[in-house]
Amino acid sequence: MNLNKLLVLIILLASSTYSIAQITKTEKDSIYIQQVEDRKEPDKVLHAEPLYIDLIRDLGARKGEKEWNVGLGLTDNLKFDAYEALIEYEWAPINRLGFEVELPFTFYSPQSGVSRDSIPSNRLNSIKIATQWSFFVSEAMATSMAIGYINEFELSDFRNFGSPFIKGNIYNPFFVVAKRWGNNFHSLIYTGPMIEQNFITNKFHTTYDINTSFHYMISGTRNFVGIEFNKTIDKSDFDMTIRPQMRLGIADNLLVGIVAGIPVSRENERFSSFVRLIWEPKHKHK
Repeated sequence: MNLNKLLVLIILLASSTYSIAQITKTEKDSIYIQQVEDRKEPDKVLHAEPLYIDLIRDLGARKGEKEWNVGLGLTDNLKFDAYEALIEYEWAPINRLGFEVELPFTFYSPQSGVSRDSIPSNRLNSIKIATQWSFFVSEAMATSMAIGYINEFELSDFRNFGSPFIKGNIYNPFFVVAKRWGNNFHSLIYTGPMIEQNFITNKFHTTYDINTSFHYMISGTRNFVGIEFNKTIDKSDFDMTIRPQMRLGIADNLLVGIVAGIPVSRENERFSSFVRLIWEPKHKHK
């Protein structure tokens, strides 16, 4: 091979390597999004969904999708620490429609010098059942909308368990709208009233939640960093907790989410933390 041919070959190889590197860098987000959105029907938009206020299956859920979640949390209050634990199962029996069953527990530990009798009793908070229907999914607009309903059968704490067994009910209709901006930035609004009925007094108490979240999804992965703003309006009272968070994929169908809670205007609550383990059985992300 003469020198001229060798120079031409080197230039061609260098050009090819540069082009492949550029394609990998600039298009891997688009390729990953297409794999999630276009590999099956019907259409589905890739969204980064919040970790603390968890949705009922993905927006635009496809038939056969399912997911197990295990959550553990700690909240530092003035008189006691509250330890949260939950287990939930989500599934989509048909396209666009998701269901969920959740069992949330809370265990309490008094601060130093505080009597155990003066703090709440450990409890299985409720039996929670929920559904969510994605009524609008637009890949062109990178936008999804859904309505849903959560019903919580509130249970007596362990100190008074069974007297009565179900002490009340929480009715919680909600609305969700999510938008992806470009390939990496995601925003979501989750809002709705929570209407609590006490079966003993037959009184109702209504609060209103407005939860907003913003995330940045790492190129070509399901990993993200972001923040939730969980806001509650109770008549003239307003509470907000800021929750910075991150999600990491530790296996093809296993994710872990880590959340910190910073109260802005809560009188009795201090910092909190929460970890969510997400397992999607028999689910592959190619």
